[in-house]
Amino acid sequence: MKEFFRRTRKSFDTGQSAEPSQIPDDLWVKCPSCRELIYRKELNDNLKVCPKCSHHMRMSAREWVGLLDVGSFSEEDAHLLPTDPLGFVTPEESYANKLKKSQQRAGMADAMLTGIGSINGTWFSIGVGDFGFMGASMGSVYGEKLARAAERAAELKIPLLTINSSGGARQQEGVIALMQMAKVTMALSRLAEAGQPHIAVMVDPCYGGVTASYPSVADVIIAEPGANIGFAGKRLIEQIIRQKLPTGFQTAEFMLQHGMVDMVVPRSDLRDTLDRLLRLFKRSAQAELKAHPPTLLTYLKGRA
Repeated sequence: MKEFFRRTRKSFDTGQSAEPSQIPDDLWVKCPSCRELIYRKELNDNLKVCPKCSHHMRMSAREWVGLLDVGSFSEEDAHLLPTDPLGFVTPEESYANKLKKSQQRAGMADAMLTGIGSINGTWFSIGVGDFGFMGASMGSVYGEKLARAAERAAELKIPLLTINSSGGARQQEGVIALMQMAKVTMALSRLAEAGQPHIAVMVDPCYGGVTASYPSVADVIIAEPGANIGFAGKRLIEQIIRQKLPTGFQTAEFMLQHGMVDMVVPRSDLRDTLDRLLRLFKRSAQAELKAHPPTLLTYLKGRA
């Protein structure tokens, strides 16, 4: 399609080929499921869901935050930066160099974006994994920011929302990365003691230590249609057990059928679904603010 628009045309005056049309390279997007070409603006207006086959494409952490009330999101702990504690080096490149490239490409310091935001006036703490940053692998900064987001929610007496897409723990940080699973789970225990819920949204793909730890113990677990969710990949499991796995294994629909998630919600309905769930814990946004201790009110006034 792009090549069609780039075709040169003969000049009526000289008969020479004119310059090709300046069509941006990213004007069209090919759906990985149905292979249809989609106008990028149409795709973005549809929350990156294919209008032809309803395939849910990946969104960045910043794009996910766009589902919140306009202007409500306030990022927290952006100053936390990953380090290279093991001096990890492969024949291709060092971990330190890979971090720099990922930071430039994703426009983030690490794979986890955290902060405070609201939906229809209901406030909550939020943590979003960005698969564009090293597959949203869980490292020291990822775990620390998420643990702080849970502790912040407990302190402010507000819910925690996590949007999870990951390939698992970050191997370049070794046991330090593995420790993050326990640290985040302990922070969630303190959130539960404060009487506040954790709502987890699993989007494609969600694997490894992330799936095996905090999203799977949430009070409400939501998955997007067709999302691949599991611990190890299907091919690896088949090689280990030497058996053919059933069709649709590890998809959101399979997980719902077997009780691993509570609901499968299309992206277009996600904001309304989250709004209803959040209001189950508080009757209205206005009553919620009145019921909160001065900590949240102080926080909101400090942002004004």
